[in-house]
Amino acid sequence: MPAFFDRYIKLVDEGADLLPTLAQTADFELLIPLQTAETLGDRVYAPGKWTIRDILQHLIDTERIMAYRALRFARADKTPLPGFDEELFGQTSGANQRLMSDLYGEYTLLRQTNRALFQSFTDEMLQRRGVGNYQNLSVLAIGFMLIGHAQHHVNIIRERYLPLLNQ
Repeated sequence: MPAFFDRYIKLVDEGADLLPTLAQTADFELLIPLQTAETLGDRVYAPGKWTIRDILQHLIDTERIMAYRALRFARADKTPLPGFDEELFGQTSGANQRLMSDLYGEYTLLRQTNRALFQSFTDEMLQRRGVGNYQNLSVLAIGFMLIGHAQHHVNIIRERYLPLLNQ
């Protein structure tokens, strides 16, 4: 597993099962309450950092891109897939014009559909590999990366944004 993705996978409990863990992490409201996110609004913990809306949109965009990669790899497509510029996506997403509740709803729906996608994969498909952004990845690793990536950003929100509520 490439080190870049390994940092996310290490955030998933050892021995966790992919499908139940995708299901348990589908409702962003359980991770960060919507009212808390709305109270934070467009505050950032440092200049140039993303807002909570930006983070949610980033999670949504990354889920879509990685699920597409997983689908291509599961179907034995050997075409190397390009990376994406997360900063450009963040700058052009329009996330801060969206309702927080809409972002929460979209994240939850997307995570549920990604769970259904991974549930459709056989054991053989989960072990298939492909190249995305010059990295050799298995379908199964992508699933765990999605879980850990969301947890990484939840941790950042808890550690760096929630203290803003006390200022």
